[in-house]
Amino acid sequence: MSSATDSVVVTTVVAADVDETFTLFTEDVNVWWKQGPRFRGAGGTLRFEPREGGRLIQQDSDGSEFEFGRISVWKPGERLVFGWRNRNFAPSELTEVEVQFEAVGASTRVTVVHRGWDALRPDHPSRHGLEDSAFGAMMGVWWGDQALSLRLWAKARGR
Repeated sequence: MSSATDSVVVTTVVAADVDETFTLFTEDVNVWWKQGPRFRGAGGTLRFEPREGGRLIQQDSDGSEFEFGRISVWKPGERLVFGWRNRNFAPSELTEVEVQFEAVGASTRVTVVHRGWDALRPDHPSRHGLEDSAFGAMMGVWWGDQALSLRLWAKARGR
């Protein structure tokens, strides 16, 4: 059973239809995903391998790759689910990100649910020493920044 702090939920509305929003989310991830150490660690280029069983990876400037997680659900225009681990996670430590795409008129409601945080010990480095509610708030702001960046990218593309 998960606790109320096990997941973070963020929602935004993108001015594009569900298929286009899914494409922007997946194919343009390297563009809209924020830069800097807070969002990408060492930097590099992000990309999804577009299929179930594919990966979300970051290729660093030296050519090395880091796998954030494997894609378990790839339903264009509907749903995307992938595993998530930070660079400071042990190989066995994994959380999950689910992204839902829902038509709202000519726009799309994008809901991101990042779950599985209770599986990480309270003193895990990714928690930055924060208690559950403060950690959840920090992750909500982090995903909120990403959601805003996606929405702004769609707008910049004339959506």
